[in-house]
Amino acid sequence: MSERIQVLKDYVAYVFERLDRTVDSLSELEAYWKPVEESNNIRWILNHISRLINVLMMIYIKGDPSYMPEGWPEDYGEQQHPLEKLLGDIEKGKLAVHDALDEMKETELLTHVTRRGTTRTRQLGLFVMTSEVVHHGGQIANIRGIIKRRREKDSEFLK
Repeated sequence: MSERIQVLKDYVAYVFERLDRTVDSLSELEAYWKPVEESNNIRWILNHISRLINVLMMIYIKGDPSYMPEGWPEDYGEQQHPLEKLLGDIEKGKLAVHDALDEMKETELLTHVTRRGTTRTRQLGLFVMTSEVVHHGGQIANIRGIIKRRREKDSEFLK
C-alpha cells in the first residue's frame, strides 16, 4: 500500500473512531430528540452519515458514480430506521470502506469521478466525504452536549 493511501486510510480510521466515541451509549430517546423543531435529530444525522459512508465514500473509492451497495434501498434516506439498524449499517459501511481502501491503488486517487455535475478527483471526493462525516459527527456531539446540560438541571429529562 502506498504511503498516500495509508495516510488517507489512517485519517478515515481516526474519523470513524471519533464518530464511535460520539455515539457511544446513545439511547433511542436521545436519537429522536431535537433542540428546536426546525433542527434535525440525531437519528436523521446518522441516516445521512450512513449514506455518506456506505454510498458516497464508496463511489469515490470505486470510481463509479452509480455505485450502490448490494441490497441498498433507493429510499434509504426517507426511511425511519431504528437506531440499532443505523449504527449497524454505519459499522458495515466502515468495514467496506476500510477493505476497499486496502485494494485501492495510488494512481486511482487522481482519476476523476463526475457526480451530480461536479467532477472531482477520487482523492478530493474522499476528503470531502470524510470531512462531511466529521461535520455531522460534530452536530451529534453538539446535540448530546445540550442533552447533558439539560440533564444537569433536570435529572428526569429524556428518561
